[in-house]
Amino acid sequence: MATMGKGILEVKLFDAKGLKDTDFFGKSDPYVIMQYRNQERKSSVARGQGSNPKWNETFKFVVQYPGTAGIPHKLVFKLMDKDTFTADDFLGEACVYVEDLILLGLEKGVGELHPAKYSVVLPDQSYSGEIRVALTFTSKVEVEDHEELGGWRDSFHHH
Repeated sequence: MATMGKGILEVKLFDAKGLKDTDFFGKSDPYVIMQYRNQERKSSVARGQGSNPKWNETFKFVVQYPGTAGIPHKLVFKLMDKDTFTADDFLGEACVYVEDLILLGLEKGVGELHPAKYSVVLPDQSYSGEIRVALTFTSKVEVEDHEELGGWRDSFHHH
């Protein structure tokens, strides 16, 4: 019997270190675009924090497992530098595969990846700093489809 289920993937975005400072006029203003499958979240912009920005923000993604075949369960963190006058600069990206975390959560109720550093790389795979995140996947008891979204919020209060 294949494992199926759904739940919430919570991402704690702490900080990044050693990012390339691309801004000629003072420090860069980094932010992170997080992508999990077809969902996207955006952090705030760490204004003037340059190569060592801190965010300390939490984001939630809805997980359906296994979901669409052939699409890997991974989180992509794209680090961007907010530019006022030109297109935002791409500082690199980090990738975290979360399938094992999801399977653990479906089995145990909760799966956790403690704060850890992941390498930020450029398209040519050259190292461009690191990002620190923690991940928690909480499985959600199967609900009827019509309850799909209505039931999410309340479920956090019953532990």
